[in-house]
Amino acid sequence: MTQAVTPKIKRIAMLSVHTCPLAMLGGKKTGGMNVYVRDFSSELGRQGILVDVFTRSQDDCAPRIVHDLGNGGRVVHIVAGPEKPIPVDQVGNYLDEFTAGVLAFAASENIQYDLIHSHYWLSGLVADRLRDAWQVPIVHMFHTLGHMKNKIAQSDSQRASDARLAGEYQVMALADKLIAATPAEEAQLIELYDADQAKIAIIPPGVDLERFQPIIKETAKKRVGIPCGDTNILFAGRIEPLKGIDTMLRAMALIQQRRPEVLHNACMAIIGGDPWADDLDEEMARLQQLRHDLDIHDLVTFLGAKDQDLLPNYYAAAEMVVMPSHYESFGMVALEAMAMGTPVIASEVGGLAYLVKHGVTGYHVPSRDPEALAARIYELLANKDCRQMLGQQAREYAQQYAWPKIVDRMMAVYEEVVAGELVIE
Repeated sequence: MTQAVTPKIKRIAMLSVHTCPLAMLGGKKTGGMNVYVRDFSSELGRQGILVDVFTRSQDDCAPRIVHDLGNGGRVVHIVAGPEKPIPVDQVGNYLDEFTAGVLAFAASENIQYDLIHSHYWLSGLVADRLRDAWQVPIVHMFHTLGHMKNKIAQSDSQRASDARLAGEYQVMALADKLIAATPAEEAQLIELYDADQAKIAIIPPGVDLERFQPIIKETAKKRVGIPCGDTNILFAGRIEPLKGIDTMLRAMALIQQRRPEVLHNACMAIIGGDPWADDLDEEMARLQQLRHDLDIHDLVTFLGAKDQDLLPNYYAAAEMVVMPSHYESFGMVALEAMAMGTPVIASEVGGLAYLVKHGVTGYHVPSRDPEALAARIYELLANKDCRQMLGQQAREYAQQYAWPKIVDRMMAVYEEVVAGELVIE
């Protein structure tokens, strides 16, 4: 007679091959996935699960093992290719070396993992190699999808590579369980990749409600150097075309032309990228030129990438957070801002259409529509009572995304897939 065994999960190998969860937000490839891996792993540790997060070493001066994830959590930097930042499309050249490094680390410490949780398609390919050696199941999250990127690409340079698309199909088939952040992402996995619906579980990311909780606005402004009398509009994220930052700049220019009085002592702050680099990347250069062409230099400031520990103060100092993306699988920045009690104006796309509740926690606007975005920014700038109401409702709504609740749901998935491996006759 076959009997399922209830597993006791003790240790998890978390894979984030191309980007480190401890990196500053807004770097070249640093965004919601980094925050997810860091905070999710930390909460697993608080619940007694040992987690090793394996990521490619990008700095030969950084410690090989970093204990910054709290109880039971480690970030392990694996040497694979040059120890410096490289384009993501080159990371795939070093997956065999990365896999060998992970296997060597586990062997050196005589570690046995119960499960692999991989993030992004490159990590999924590594997970498959590790499973051959460890004989453990794989839970996978994509965070972003190549086919969705291609749907909103405006040039060949913005399109996902054939290697990425092939890799995503491969990971879709090999994973024991796929985690979708929203029902919209589940539909994308099925419709665009013919994924097996039975393998998909919908579990959203969470938010650290201790880190992201309301701060007195004047206190937050002092901490980040914003004059207390100023009005702040915030964007935080990677500086790349799919984020729609140009739409936001055009919206600010429209407000300046039509209702300049509402912009008195106002500023739009953009967190992300390196605006002072000697050799600006293409999108940062384009946005800075657009700011000049629209004559909104005094209205918009680029702050560069920021340490994640500073973000709560920036959210609290802002009257609103704007996410004009053309595509988001979820939208961690929106969730963090709402947890702080800050309303969000977001494009009605992907996970943002699911996460931000129109008229309750903020507003939806069509993607690539500066007129609609300008109208909503103006509405919140002009109506303090509306801002406060939406902010309070946003804070209340965010409570359901507390990390302990999300980890409980994920642990049920872990136990399901591990139980599938632990069947006795």
